[in-house]
Amino acid sequence: MSDRPENIEEEHWKPLGKISDIEMGQSPPSNYVFEGLDEGLPFLQGNAEFGVMSPHPKYSCALPAKIGKAGSLLISVRAPVGAVNIADQDYCIGRGLAAIFPKRYPASFLAAAVSKRSPELARVSQGTTFDAIGKRELHSVCVYAPDQSTASKIAEILDTLDAAIRETEAVVAKLKAMKRGVLHDLLTRGIDANGDLRPSQSEAPHLYKQTPLGWLPKEWEETDVFGISTNVTSGSRDWARYYSETGAIFVRIGNLTREHVNLRLASVAHVKPPSNTDGQRTSLEEGDVLVSITADLGIVGVIPEKFGEAYINQHVALIRPNKNLINPRFLGHFLASPILQNHLSKLNDAGAKAGLNLPTIRGLPVMSPNPNEQDRIAERLDEIDTQIGNTQVETGKLKSMKSGIMDDLLTGRTSVTPLL
Repeated sequence: MSDRPENIEEEHWKPLGKISDIEMGQSPPSNYVFEGLDEGLPFLQGNAEFGVMSPHPKYSCALPAKIGKAGSLLISVRAPVGAVNIADQDYCIGRGLAAIFPKRYPASFLAAAVSKRSPELARVSQGTTFDAIGKRELHSVCVYAPDQSTASKIAEILDTLDAAIRETEAVVAKLKAMKRGVLHDLLTRGIDANGDLRPSQSEAPHLYKQTPLGWLPKEWEETDVFGISTNVTSGSRDWARYYSETGAIFVRIGNLTREHVNLRLASVAHVKPPSNTDGQRTSLEEGDVLVSITADLGIVGVIPEKFGEAYINQHVALIRPNKNLINPRFLGHFLASPILQNHLSKLNDAGAKAGLNLPTIRGLPVMSPNPNEQDRIAERLDEIDTQIGNTQVETGKLKSMKSGIMDDLLTGRTSVTPLL
């Protein structure tokens, strides 16, 4: 732990124990720990309640053994070692944590400096029986420790970025909450001829009818997946022998998400499939709707335009919508909505936990508005998903920027002044 990190001038390299006071956690008597925050101090046994910046405690302790004071760093000293939060109030800390109180540096600067050395702490912990570190390791780990003026300027930069990250994350949270409300309204009330939401069922019961999925607009046609599709099938087994470094995309459950009906393509597998009938049967087309039928059941994705050659495995069902009857994007949103997912949950409770078969997929109920209404509903939901995605990209850029700036500033490679 005493090796000087690369690219840090020796005079700016100090053991953590020299620039802070360190308090190791200790578990309090269990009969003094309570669920909720009504007794004594909020209690943290480890980093399970760590947030982005500060913890979100769920327990309290009426007889604290060790306290992490407000303004101190809280660091995980048991697996996973090295996670850091800043105490926004006094906490009772258990054996999984230590509190690091800066002697002269801003907490946000020291948190960044300690986080930069977390991989080294984690590496040291792996040499112990329980993947843990003690006070000796914390005292001896060396961190970047420039003069106080430089540290304060670095803290200012990092605080500004953290504020921007929190703002974009708050926007994402608001958009997701808005989507839940809009999704419920659009898929239970729909959009009338004027482009407005219909009045609710309680306000205008004459506009609604009782269906297997609840009260839905009278104008919507009751059908099922079989009735609005030209084909429902699933992938074949034994595709592993066709895996390759390049070639067609092989869509698996991991490429589906419950966040939206778009595919996750950050990590994809490729195949060079056989030219037989089975390979052709499982090939994908624009507008195909995919549903996971094993493991995590009912995750939905829709194949976008110009996706190219692609195939599925046996864990995914393929629904090829009849586009004269239904908008594939509307169908995807409908199948992914709480309305249909609750129906799937009831099927699971009835004994389908091992998986959904194709007859079950074909028989899933679908409510079909007129084509124009389908298009408007799908368009509005897609707009919200695009907003959420764009804001998440912005959040990712800010986090990458912070990571890069931390790497430069906490190794002394870049002067702080230009960044200000």
